[in-house]
Amino acid sequence: MSGRKGNRRSGSVRLADVDLTKHITYEDYRRKLDALQKKLQRIQQAYLFSGDLAVIVFEGWDAAGKGGTIRRMAAVLDPRGFKVWPIAAPRHYHQERHYLLRFWERLPPRGAISVFDRSWYGRVLVERVEGFALKDEWRRAYGEINEFERLLTDDALRIVKIFLHISQEEQLRRFEARLRDPMKRWKLSYEDFRNRAHWDAYVEATDDMLAKTSTNRAPWHVVAANDKRWARVESLRIICRALAKGVDLKPPPLDKRVREAALSHFDAFADLIDSTAGRSE
Repeated sequence: MSGRKGNRRSGSVRLADVDLTKHITYEDYRRKLDALQKKLQRIQQAYLFSGDLAVIVFEGWDAAGKGGTIRRMAAVLDPRGFKVWPIAAPRHYHQERHYLLRFWERLPPRGAISVFDRSWYGRVLVERVEGFALKDEWRRAYGEINEFERLLTDDALRIVKIFLHISQEEQLRRFEARLRDPMKRWKLSYEDFRNRAHWDAYVEATDDMLAKTSTNRAPWHVVAANDKRWARVESLRIICRALAKGVDLKPPPLDKRVREAALSHFDAFADLIDSTAGRSE
């Protein structure tokens, strides 16, 4: 259970502690992004071969850059082993059932990686602040979520949880940029402005979430996101580190049957096939 000794992390970060001035130059951004994207490709290849699996959770303020960061992953990964779930308000079917059901249904199969653009943490964030969940429901949810994640990690699923944090001023600047760009206006909704009116309540809810659900099994990582490039690189660095830990990232050996079939067509290249079978990219 979530209250067991040794599972809860001490000294969880608060939003007020985050240094929002962190930034990166464009040149460093391009160099580091390229290296991280290539590592993600090696991780995915290793997972497809080993059967490892992972869930990546993105939470954060409206316009904090969740979608842009996720796109930097999706652009380089094979969709057969990578799935993005954008989470909105539940529809009637799920409203009548336990709130975790729709997330159970979207967990990845063996060998795959799934990303949740917002997640089960809506119960203790938007549902708490906007009154969509009763006080007893959202207070109970901290333990339910910790137990849910314990079940997943006990089943060898890796969980990476990232909260993208921006200032009120930066959020308003991004809202204005979206309003001015006809191709981005679809990203902006009435709820985005309504949520700004409850900023302090969301800060309180987020700090409670970080304190009560950042565990040794599934810690929270709060990323400064006033600089979008910094946030993308830092988020991918955290993800790569967590997903690669203890995983052999060398390309898997060539399947014996594939090797034999290839040699029947390309026997002049037998030495090449043998020499590249276990070589890193």
